[in-house]
Amino acid sequence: MLCLFIFSGMKPLLGLILLGSILTPSVVLAQKQTLKVVYPPSKHTTSADRIFFIGTAPTTGQVSINGKPIVRSKSGHFAPSMPLQVGTNNFTIRYENQELLIQVTRNSLQPENPPGLAFVKDSLIPSVDMARMPGEPICLSAIAAANANVSVKLGGDAIALAPQPISALLPDNKAALTGRNQPLSQNQVTRTQISNYAGCTTVQTPGDLGQPQFQLTLNGKTVTQAAMGKVQILAPSQLEVAEVTVDAGVARTGSSTDHSRLTPLPKGTRAAITGKDGDWLRLDYGGWINSKETRTIPGAIAPRSIIRSIGYRQSKDKVEVIFPLQVPVPVTVQQGSQSLILTLHNTTAQTDTFRTDNNPIISRLDWQQPNPNQVQYIFNLKQNQQWGYKLRYEGTSLVLTLRYPPEFSRKKQKPLSGIKILLDPGHGGKESGASGPNGTLEKDVNLKVSQLLREELSKRGANVVMSREDDKDLSLPDRQKLIDNEEPAIALSVHYNSLPDNGDAEKTQGVGMFWYNPQAHSLAAFLHNYIVAKMKRPSYGIFWNNLALTRPTSAPSVLMELGFMSNPNEFEWVTDPKEQKKLANAIADGIVEWFKQNQRSDGI
Repeated sequence: MLCLFIFSGMKPLLGLILLGSILTPSVVLAQKQTLKVVYPPSKHTTSADRIFFIGTAPTTGQVSINGKPIVRSKSGHFAPSMPLQVGTNNFTIRYENQELLIQVTRNSLQPENPPGLAFVKDSLIPSVDMARMPGEPICLSAIAAANANVSVKLGGDAIALAPQPISALLPDNKAALTGRNQPLSQNQVTRTQISNYAGCTTVQTPGDLGQPQFQLTLNGKTVTQAAMGKVQILAPSQLEVAEVTVDAGVARTGSSTDHSRLTPLPKGTRAAITGKDGDWLRLDYGGWINSKETRTIPGAIAPRSIIRSIGYRQSKDKVEVIFPLQVPVPVTVQQGSQSLILTLHNTTAQTDTFRTDNNPIISRLDWQQPNPNQVQYIFNLKQNQQWGYKLRYEGTSLVLTLRYPPEFSRKKQKPLSGIKILLDPGHGGKESGASGPNGTLEKDVNLKVSQLLREELSKRGANVVMSREDDKDLSLPDRQKLIDNEEPAIALSVHYNSLPDNGDAEKTQGVGMFWYNPQAHSLAAFLHNYIVAKMKRPSYGIFWNNLALTRPTSAPSVLMELGFMSNPNEFEWVTDPKEQKKLANAIADGIVEWFKQNQRSDGI
């Protein structure tokens, strides 16, 4: 099951839940509880338009939901989906004389109509303190009854807010996992008796403008309400400077964890603050970072640097490229086919010469200044496959570490000799992951299959590192640190899958692979295709996904979803000990074949 702790929970954590039965005393004495539903829990809340019920009962007899018989697997497992109406939905699951009652509440995605003359609760924007540069648009909005007059006062100026046309609603990111990621058109959006009122203005003079004061007039009556957030205009000559205080500051495309990630900023990176939204800071190169990962440097001016030469440090398994700078500037990295592009922001080149000796992985290094604020270094590589990189600052010098490919053994019986592989059995301890129809927990299956895979890889000569050997708690950051510290040739996180509430658990099955950095795509695609063909399993797909265990850059890192705990039929294959052993053998063979295709070709 996917672990999305910051992006969101992509999938529900399916816990084992024993719900009460309605039974007569004589039945309780004569018959134990055999009907089990592990998901959803009673009094579950969701915004999905349907919900699946995962559970099991003896193979004899019939199971029904609200009087309708449901389909079950040969072992008696079930996972039917039922439609949900907005509001409270009551379900009765019955098997013979046993009955379970489950209540599911579906929340509406539409704002509630305000009670009388009022703004919709929490609809005033800005909802947090914000800061912008002079002349930058400041957009304000509120939701209120249709046909009202809405305006806002900001810094002594009155701004009329106009009702906005209904726009399409976009589903969240996890909709890509169910294939239901199409936007709702204007015709599909429920029209209500409320409107979204919005307007923008610009302010040239730096200073604090205070809280915007919203005014609503309807049917001759007027109310006013202050926004929760204040507005500030920054002085360009007095911008604060932020310094990253964590090893890898999380840079994003916007001011929330809903926004996409950019290249992490190495500890020590400095940049001017050109905008604020609550706890989020916009840095001068365009990325946003949470203020908790930074400190402000009093009196510092906006950092800029020149760069002249670069240097190298080579070792047996890697090369370190050193970029001497005046201050640590923001950086971005883009991997491509046989290339890696490093961009230094807030930097100007004064480069006349630098040394480029023969290197095992670099065929040529080019540079360019695409605009006055960026210098780009293009590493043209000798192979398509990249084996990991790291970024750090040593003082004011940026160090880019590029790893060399591992040496692939020519021994037939032990082809993985000398190759380190990290296996991460997903979840563990309090984090149980998904749950099968009979209550089997994903964390236990992950560990069992990882142990079998370790045996198979060890037989082939690999040095296997496990993130956990037993049922213990292990945080996602600790798993990431283990990959960075161990620097394996590849890292594989072993999981089994489930779905968001609106998924079709009865019909969705198959092997899925998840990757994030381009260096991991080849491994993800190859293993997916190999396992599907070798094991004759259905394909769930290959996904680019921002997951904690796909993000490490120090090694190609792939998260494997090897089947669905939530699918009644596939669950029986998932938990079959013989099939687990066959699967471990197939994955190990696939890894060997992938390394054969990507072995060193230059004799290093």
